[in-house]
Amino acid sequence: MANILAFSGSTREGSFNKKILKSAVTGAKDSGAEVTLIELSDFDLPLYDGDLEHLQGVPKNALKLKELFLANDGLLLALPEYNSSMSGVFKNVIDWVSRPTDDEDAPLSCFKNKTAALMSASPGHLGGARGLVHAKSMLENIHVQVLAKHVCVAQADKAFNDEGVIKDETTRLSIEQLGFYLAHIIDEDDDKDKTHHREVSMTIQRC
Repeated sequence: MANILAFSGSTREGSFNKKILKSAVTGAKDSGAEVTLIELSDFDLPLYDGDLEHLQGVPKNALKLKELFLANDGLLLALPEYNSSMSGVFKNVIDWVSRPTDDEDAPLSCFKNKTAALMSASPGHLGGARGLVHAKSMLENIHVQVLAKHVCVAQADKAFNDEGVIKDETTRLSIEQLGFYLAHIIDEDDDKDKTHHREVSMTIQRC
């Protein structure tokens, strides 16, 4: 069973990205995944500062987030676009979580072997696509496998009904399918690893 950490790169109340994330979480759960949905506003962090880290160490909330990253196989990320890039809130989380700690097995261990699915919603006509380009590049550089499949919801200020549900069924289903697909890919990779482990064990026994 896939274990997935889900969050939005926005802390705004009523965020479009928080709304689309709910559909992706539904899809992942429908695939049988265990999803941990968090709000970054519950993990208040200072802006990353090397001097602050040197004096006080990595903040407790960053360590809590690092533990959540380590405990999950995949990431469902709904990322707003700020000035053609990712949000400062999201970038700051990655900057802090990536910092090494004394009990860490290897640098960036909380990102290695993770698979991520990205989505974005924006009032603009591109739906936040430009921000996802930067986010994808950064995540891949820290060893996260980012799915090629992603979803961008354009004109998001008009996309939801009064209950916060996406009005267009095709769009809503495509977001649910993204969550479902992420869980399926993780499960598929786990099955391959188990098969490889069995094959290695059998080879050792034959020797």
